[in-house]
Amino acid sequence: MSTTIDISKEIEDSHNHEKQKTLFFVSNVWYFIVKYHEQHEKKIIHSIKVGISLILVSLLYLLDPLFKHVGENVIWAIMTVVLIHDFFAGATLSKGLFRIVGTTVGGGLGCLVAILAEDSGKIGYAAIVGTSVFVSGAVATYCRTIPRIKRKYDYGIMIFILTFNLVAVSGSRADKILELARQRLVAIGMGVAVCIITNLLVYPMWAGDELHNLTSSRFNKLASCVEECMEAYFSVGEKKGHLSINISGCKSVLNSKSSDESLANFARWEPWHGKFGFSYPWEKYLQIGELLRELASIILPLHACIASPLQPSTTLRQPTKETCKHIGLSLGLTMRELGENILKMRRGQEKVPTVPRLQSIKLELTILSTSELQAIENVEALAIANILFLLMEIVEKLKVLAKEVEELGEIAGFESK
Repeated sequence: MSTTIDISKEIEDSHNHEKQKTLFFVSNVWYFIVKYHEQHEKKIIHSIKVGISLILVSLLYLLDPLFKHVGENVIWAIMTVVLIHDFFAGATLSKGLFRIVGTTVGGGLGCLVAILAEDSGKIGYAAIVGTSVFVSGAVATYCRTIPRIKRKYDYGIMIFILTFNLVAVSGSRADKILELARQRLVAIGMGVAVCIITNLLVYPMWAGDELHNLTSSRFNKLASCVEECMEAYFSVGEKKGHLSINISGCKSVLNSKSSDESLANFARWEPWHGKFGFSYPWEKYLQIGELLRELASIILPLHACIASPLQPSTTLRQPTKETCKHIGLSLGLTMRELGENILKMRRGQEKVPTVPRLQSIKLELTILSTSELQAIENVEALAIANILFLLMEIVEKLKVLAKEVEELGEIAGFESK
């Protein structure tokens, strides 16, 4: 009897153990799904939108009234969805417009060349088509090398080259070429329409919002880096080579130029949404971004000086400790205020509220450099002087940034506090 009880208990314990393992596995899987969804929510939504667009455009094969208009060229609608459906709404709008314009212009010129070359004989046909293909390809490709054109119109020019060559060298008769061009243009137009509708109506992602939030967050990244540098430099009793200062945010700001330009270009195409209108001053964000990169290029040498193994003794650093740590906190506070003003789209009560504080910080640095360092007459003084010089450079750059942020508020119509 006791043996039976022991066996039943063992079986029950085994079942409980298996149940706990199953629950633990399920909870871990659910935790992973939730965390992944939080981190990649926008990417998942974008993927779903592309899938919806492909389903809708594939219906062209199944619906006879639509199939009659596009024929076998329905594949061009699918290609259009794959090529122009971008993460941001502005990018999809710009690519869609350039695809239609590039297809129309390239197809029209290609048809014209084919019609002119049709009755010119074999040699004349080859000469006209070959010359036109060479000239159009060379001129269009050269235009793609011009930075301003490449930045804004590269996709449209590429579509023009592709369409022109496909139509011009097709070898079909003029009437067939015109019908083929019409069907392809209709198919491409349907693909563009599907992309724009799904991108604007299903959880739209705005490049303007992304640029706005990124610009604001970069102030916080640089502020944290300056504060950590000052805290690390004057931490008594610690080796500076082992101090952990996170400068990844500063490096990301330094490498943000291309992404800023792309986002600003896409934002100009986006319709009115939230507080961002058609004439919103996105150029100001590019100017502020350039100043932030210049500021980051000053903070990185500051970190290099602090991380250097050749440092003045603690005794020499001590007289400047409190003042420099206070200056570091004040600089961080100023940067965060500027970033918050951009994020919340608000202005200070005074015209440029941060400039007086920056003037005060600069005065403190000037007094410190002329009084405390006069008594130091050895090589170690150069290290401290270098730190103070870089701090003064940061102050000067912040003054310019504060004025740019205030100008942005005036042009964009930020609310006053």
